[in-house]
Amino acid sequence: MKKIAANEFKELYQTSEITVLDVREKEEFQDGHIPTAKNYPLSTLEQEYATLNPEQKYYVICQGGMRSARACQFLEEKGFDVTNVEGGMNQWQA
Repeated sequence: MKKIAANEFKELYQTSEITVLDVREKEEFQDGHIPTAKNYPLSTLEQEYATLNPEQKYYVICQGGMRSARACQFLEEKGFDVTNVEGGMNQWQA
């Protein structure tokens, strides 16, 4: 599984057009998220992943890095190009 440190991710986000998937629950997402992130809660990812573009590269984030790691594993098995953002929103906000 590909990973990126939060500080590298932040730099990449500010300099490139990247697609961010936030796998936290809707309430967590509404409490604050990365401006361009798309919300795909881990709890519904199995049903919703089919709406994602398999040609697209995705950076996956959650609160601390555990759910995004699980989401990455699932999406990788489905053939998606995904990178886990280590430390999640905790590091993004730090």
